[in-house]
Amino acid sequence: MDRFVIEGPCPLEGTLQVSGAKNAVLPLMAATLLSRGVSKIHRVPSLRDTRTMARVLETLGAKVQMDADTMVVDTTDAKGIEAPYDLVKTMRASIYVLGPLLAHHHEAKVSLPGGCAWGPRPVDLHLKGMEALGGQIDLEGGYILAKTSGLTGAHIHFEISSVGATANVLMAAVLAKGHTVLENAAREPECTQLAVALKDAGAKISGIGTTRLEIDGVDELGPLDVTVIPDRIEAGTFLAAAAATRSKLTVENVLQEDMGATIDCLESTGCSFQWGDRSVVVDGTRAHDPINAVTRPFPGFATDMQAQTMVVACCMDGISVITDTIYPDRFTHVAELRRLGADIRLDGNSAVIHGVDSLKGAPVMATDLRASAALILAGMVAHGSTLIDRVYHIDRGYEGIEKKLQAVGASIERVAGPPTP
Repeated sequence: MDRFVIEGPCPLEGTLQVSGAKNAVLPLMAATLLSRGVSKIHRVPSLRDTRTMARVLETLGAKVQMDADTMVVDTTDAKGIEAPYDLVKTMRASIYVLGPLLAHHHEAKVSLPGGCAWGPRPVDLHLKGMEALGGQIDLEGGYILAKTSGLTGAHIHFEISSVGATANVLMAAVLAKGHTVLENAAREPECTQLAVALKDAGAKISGIGTTRLEIDGVDELGPLDVTVIPDRIEAGTFLAAAAATRSKLTVENVLQEDMGATIDCLESTGCSFQWGDRSVVVDGTRAHDPINAVTRPFPGFATDMQAQTMVVACCMDGISVITDTIYPDRFTHVAELRRLGADIRLDGNSAVIHGVDSLKGAPVMATDLRASAALILAGMVAHGSTLIDRVYHIDRGYEGIEKKLQAVGASIERVAGPPTP
């Protein structure tokens, strides 16, 4: 099992390139199942999750090839309806195939999903949406069994703003007969890109980028041809790295309009930003003020930036408070940061962080994707050697992160070995 070994502290300098967004490409890959023919998805990041989703598509009968960073998906013979447990258990996003399969084949058998091992993230909103469109849903043997004689439009109000449910129900609705309205739909850029890509393929969707989507079903869609947007969470992680290590970095392939809340949070510490065309220079050399952040649906502060921002808070003067209203129990990284010397107290869904003079390297264990990124940031700040186990988590969502960080001065190496006892 691979580990990262980091020798800190690591002052950083240079340019980092952001890859295509993991959270955008996975639903786009699933959306290729809505049509028959050859779809092309450009700027696909090489990740554990994209490889898993490719295997899911192949299990369903699609042919998937990579040409550089372009994924070519041929769904001509994609007649399968079952997404099996051995694949779906490793990645929650596999459930994205449910909507396309039910809409196109009128039948689907999808294993209940796995993925990061923190907190309850039920699929109820996905299933309620499918039922509202006319799907018959049963749970049996750990699988979602879905059938329909034909989906029909419906007025659906999501109880909470859910990126996954919005994407899945949207994909089902584009082939449903009649008119569908999705209220309290997620506005995240990844959902917006999916809606735009579906519209370019022939779907009739209005309200894109708002919390109310209206869809008029069509009989069929054409193949997709889409370039994946930059990963705003990877970009935010790099910006947080500059703040935590008091460094100046250039980050390329980043969209300013997707980064507002992250920028606001880091500016409050004393970071400064100079924007260019899809690039930004972040100066974290003067960052020292504490943080007060509350996670919200987009355009609010992203829950996926909570763990990385907590590392920044550990390095600031005074007392910071970070509250997660999206996933109140998403704090598995706190115990590991404490092993490095962080002073963090949990109070319900809030973390109270007292800035410390320094962190000290120690063996730690990655518990999920974003916690892994936080531990890397902490290791670059800490004095001495930090050993991070279970880095397969970070391979799910960051493309070659150790190589990117090495290029800007980080002393980080991937090594093979057994997990720490």
